[in-house]
Amino acid sequence: MKFSIKDPPVVNEGSPGTGSRIADVDALRAVALLLILVVNIAFFSSGYSFHLVPDPAYDSWGDQTVRWLVELLFAMKAYLLFSFLFGYSFTLQLDSAARRGVDFAPRFRRRLAGLFVLGILHAVLLFQGDILATYALLGLVLLGMRRVTAGTAVRAAVLLTGGIGFVVALAAVGGAQLVTDPATALTAGQRSTEALQGGIGSVIAEHVRQLPAMVGTLLVQGPLAFSAFLFGYAAGRRRLLTDVVGNRQLLRRVQQLGYPIGLAGAVIFAAGGGTANLTGLAAGVLTAPLLAAAYAATLLQFFQTPRGRRVVAAVAPAGRMSLSNYLGQSLLCVLVFTGVGLGLAGTTTPAVVLLIAVAIYAAQLAASAAWMARFRYGPMEWLLRAWTEQRWPPIRTANRV
Repeated sequence: MKFSIKDPPVVNEGSPGTGSRIADVDALRAVALLLILVVNIAFFSSGYSFHLVPDPAYDSWGDQTVRWLVELLFAMKAYLLFSFLFGYSFTLQLDSAARRGVDFAPRFRRRLAGLFVLGILHAVLLFQGDILATYALLGLVLLGMRRVTAGTAVRAAVLLTGGIGFVVALAAVGGAQLVTDPATALTAGQRSTEALQGGIGSVIAEHVRQLPAMVGTLLVQGPLAFSAFLFGYAAGRRRLLTDVVGNRQLLRRVQQLGYPIGLAGAVIFAAGGGTANLTGLAAGVLTAPLLAAAYAATLLQFFQTPRGRRVVAAVAPAGRMSLSNYLGQSLLCVLVFTGVGLGLAGTTTPAVVLLIAVAIYAAQLAASAAWMARFRYGPMEWLLRAWTEQRWPPIRTANRV
């Protein structure tokens, strides 16, 4: 499929029986939630992660293998998939506003303002690695580009990704280092772990201390997220996720290109120390979008099979309330790892941490199914919609009082 520079406005419609929602999009978003949790949970379980060094207490071959696999398969891919879906959902909101004849821009700006406030609260209270505030700021740029063609969006995304990759590669060639003093980083990691083991005041203080470092991280993560926004926007303009069967050839080409190049780059990224090494980071910047796209293409095709439809039915409720689940993941991790709850920070191996992530996700799937059977929106989605629409929308499903 070739993106035309004269793409007409499109109306995205859900699959039969899903109303205005697209079940495959919800299912993709639910899978992205799992991948994000698998990556982010390391930052709750140990204070060393934010200082880009591994916890020296867990340095066995098995520990290193688990960390390496997470870097290889999920790091830098999870948030790109989620960002792609943000851009795709943006086109759904545009089309919905057009159908209802309402002014989209003011409503979307209110939504972004609400998202920004949630992001700041999330970063301070629960997880300094928050992405919501960044999404809110980048969403303003996306709003300004809402009339560009799909082809223009794709070209801009490619140039943006290539530009960031070039800058990071140039820094690597110039000898720049992200961890200039490993001993100092290890000392800081121990201090951060002890802070996480403390009470609520200690945890919040640690989050606030780490916020300036997160701004530096977002200098790379932010532009890549926006690039994924643009790819999602282009896919939405072309109805890619509403006609998976019709786009099967394109999806297979994405797999054929994305897996070999994406996995090769992921090996360099993981072997080089992940985000702690600029050479590996450059490889990740340039190839992670391809691997994330290959994941999405594979999942979309799987969702069309009988077994895939059952998976969609099981996980889509979690995707429908992804904001609530994203924030809920952080809350549960705080209760499990910090001194606010069980205080397991610094005491669990990477393998056990991974099992905890799976357990949290399984609990969220069950809770989401029960919630969405009774309500139209997740709790945070409902609050955000109320702020956006400046009214209290009905929350219970039509068949309940």
